[in-house]
Amino acid sequence: MEITDIRIRNVSSGGKLKAYVTVTFDDSFVVHNLKIIEGKTGVFIAMPSRKTKSGEFKDVAHPIHADFRASLQDQILKAYEEHLENGGDEESHPDDSLE
Repeated sequence: MEITDIRIRNVSSGGKLKAYVTVTFDDSFVVHNLKIIEGKTGVFIAMPSRKTKSGEFKDVAHPIHADFRASLQDQILKAYEEHLENGGDEESHPDDSLE
């Protein structure tokens, strides 16, 4: 499965949530609302999730294999770095990060 598009939307809250991400796979399937979060050791991605009746958060979609998760995170964070280098506009579409 190839990532064919990454779109980044800034969050201006000043908190740990830095941006929302939309990822398109094979120009055929899109996943919205991945999150870029600032953690204690740097930024990482969080999968889209929903809150259950018990207050727990469950991922709506997530990678099954660690290798795919690592590749997905690397590509998204590379696109996020390019987004910030280009001024961090409201929404960006860094095509170069997908090559």
